[in-house]
Parts: sequence; C-alpha cells; structure tokens
Amino acid sequence: MAGADILKPRVICIVGPTGVGKTAMALELADRWGGEIVSADSMQVYRHMDIGTAKPTPEERRRIPHHLLDVVDPDETFDASRYCDLARAAIALLHRQKRPVFVVGGTGLYIRALLGGLIEGPGANEVLRRELKQEINQKGKAHLYQRLRTMDPGAADRIHPHDGVRIIRALEVLELTGRSIVDHQQGHHFGECPYEVLKIGLRLDREQLNDRIERRTDRMIAEGFVEEVRRLLDMGYGESLKTMQSLGYRNLVSFLAGRQSLEEAVRQIKRDSCRYAKRQMTWFAADREVGWLDPGDVEGAATRIGLFLNHG
Repeated sequence: MAGADILKPRVICIVGPTGVGKTAMALELADRWGGEIVSADSMQVYRHMDIGTAKPTPEERRRIPHHLLDVVDPDETFDASRYCDLARAAIALLHRQKRPVFVVGGTGLYIRALLGGLIEGPGANEVLRRELKQEINQKGKAHLYQRLRTMDPGAADRIHPHDGVRIIRALEVLELTGRSIVDHQQGHHFGECPYEVLKIGLRLDREQLNDRIERRTDRMIAEGFVEEVRRLLDMGYGESLKTMQSLGYRNLVSFLAGRQSLEEAVRQIKRDSCRYAKRQMTWFAADREVGWLDPGDVEGAATRIGLFLNHG
C-alpha cells in the first residue's frame, strides 16, 4: 500500500519502577514478535556500569538486539536531548526494517521527551552553574536544597534533596528568568507525538516490589557489584562524577573509602532503591495512557500488542 509508507512508526513502551520485571517481560515479547529493544534507562547508557544498573546480560543481548546501551563513558555528559536523537535514529532504522520496536525502561523523562518533546527553558549559564556547584562542594547539597525550598517550594517538592543536578538547574532557571522551573514545565506544550504508541506499565503492590528490590540488591552484590565499583575507581572515574554519585554506586564508593561498612552500604542501597521505585510509580501513574499489568501477565501484554500491531 502506498499509504503504509507515511504511517507513523508503531512503538511499544514497557514502563514501570526499578526491579518490577520490565526486562524479562520485554525479552519474551520481543522474541515472540521478532522485535528489538530500545533502552530508556539513563544509567544503562554508560559503559563499564553493568551490574549496578541491572543492564541486560550478554546472553540476553544476543537473544534480542538492544539499542542505547553502552553509549558513553562514565565521565561523559549524556542528557535527554542526546537520548532523543539516538533513540529516534534507532526507531527509524527499525521501522525501515519492519521490526517491532520495544522502548523499555524506567526513566520517565527520557520516555516523555522521546514521545512528546523536551521542556523549553533557558540555556545553561556556565558561570552561574559553576558558582552553584562550588557552593555544593563547600556547603553540601542540603544547604542548596534548603535555599531552593525557601525560594521555590513548588520545585523543591518535586526534587530529591540529594539530586544536586536538578537542584542546581531549578535555582539556575529561577535566577535567569525570575520564574519557577515548574512554571516552565507546565507552560510547555508538547508537540505531536511522531509515533503511534502503546504503553504497557508493570506494577506490583509495594511490599512485593520492595521484596524484589531487596533480593535483587543482594544478587547484585553476589554477582560482583563491589568489584565493579572498585574497577571503575581504578580506571580513574572519581567519586565526584555524577555517575559515581548515582544510586548504589555512591554507597559502595563510600564503603571502599572506609567511611561505612558493607552491611550499612547495602542497607542504604535497598532503602534508596525502594524510595526511587516509589517516585517512578508516582511519575508513571500520572500518565493516563499507560495500561497496567502484573509483570507475570505476558499473555495479557501479548494480546494488547497483537491488537496494536495488526490494526489499520
């Protein structure tokens, strides 16, 4: 059909919190439909960071081709804009090859940007940003977060107190425009989505999910997470890097530096991972286009995908 060439590419998104089982579901479905996976995980783009990011194993990647894994080194900058460029190129390639596309991950910002565009705002002011970074180094994130809470409580409510990058950005936007970053976000009108999209969300009740997360953390430690962090440090990736301050890595860096026990580091990883999963669920639950399933309901997902791929 001549019209088939101008149809939007169809994209299947599998989303949900960390540890819920997105990878297992996506592998089964991509295998069944002859598709490929485009990762939507802000940490799995980094090389050498495998165990702590729950990156698909080499065996899983041989089974199903994956895109947007191992894109940059841990000391390189990577953001939602670059993600969109690379992900859209991968989707275009798969569309030309007539292969189903599965976008899989828990980084809600990347998925929203891919499907609807990026939030407009002022460009970075390097002088101001450098001053704010220096202030964090001298006085700590808590000091800067308290300033944000005083000046822009609405933004502070949306940002974790340990997320230095987003704290700095919120203060930067406020300083440069006199308006809250929340106003910029709410005032942005996303463009038309370039794809036809089916969104499948995976969820468990809180107790089940937390149990999965805790068991997965223990498995990561057993599989060599500590050794992975030690190797990164030996390669010259210092603890001040954003990647080395990410979930799990910062805790094990602290352990290797002798600042806390391994037991305490693991306890913190479990706690922080459960909190992160809660924030992810809050994000995805606000998206009314997501159809929710139990992670074990592969047949339910397959039915939805069959209808989606075969209509029109």
